[in-house]
Amino acid sequence: MEIKHLEERLGYIFRDKSLLDMALRHSSYVNEHHMKRIQCNERLEFLGDAVLEMVSSEFLYGLYPDKPEGELSKIRASLVCEPSLAFCAREIGLDHSLKLGKGEEHTGGRQRDSIISDALEATIGAIFLDGGITNAKEFILNHVLNDMDSKRLFYDSKTILQERVQGHMEGAIRYELVREEGPDHAKSFYVDLYIGNKRFGQGMGRTKKAAEQKAAYMALCSMKEQEGEEQRV
Repeated sequence: MEIKHLEERLGYIFRDKSLLDMALRHSSYVNEHHMKRIQCNERLEFLGDAVLEMVSSEFLYGLYPDKPEGELSKIRASLVCEPSLAFCAREIGLDHSLKLGKGEEHTGGRQRDSIISDALEATIGAIFLDGGITNAKEFILNHVLNDMDSKRLFYDSKTILQERVQGHMEGAIRYELVREEGPDHAKSFYVDLYIGNKRFGQGMGRTKKAAEQKAAYMALCSMKEQEGEEQRV
């Protein structure tokens, strides 16, 4: 993706384009091109992580004036966890713009949540350095802290489902690995979710954990849809 197109997706135009270029530069690319270690995106990621924590903490503090620290921490963790940030980065198209070494590219690095989420944090750091806290905050609110209910439901589905089932439904939750597909560096896992002996949903993901989260999300969506139908009757 060209820088101009990416800036349109980010909603921010850089004065110093080299900052965005650095935010997209993985350490494998730097090593392969014999660049200095500090020219990869890790320093910007370090900065962006701190900015993200501050902005998300302030946002949640104001949004939930009656929630204690423990609950706020859980909400923040679900919104800024690695899979959530990787999802946000993919929505922008950041994964297509990453600069990776050939080895990392070959082993599926462009699909790896850890690399993609780090690039998003590095991009936040780059925006902060280029345009200050106001622009960084606007980016975070528009791309990370948006559509919070859906993101929390998806990335905390296993916990939410567990709380919902306990005391309200008979049978324990069980995740069953159905099959694996693809080469080792780009494997897909398929998991069925059962409550007792009844199958409630299936999920697919790059890891077993991600597949379980998707299965739990599908089960919750199915339950919500069923409740809606019962209310209409």
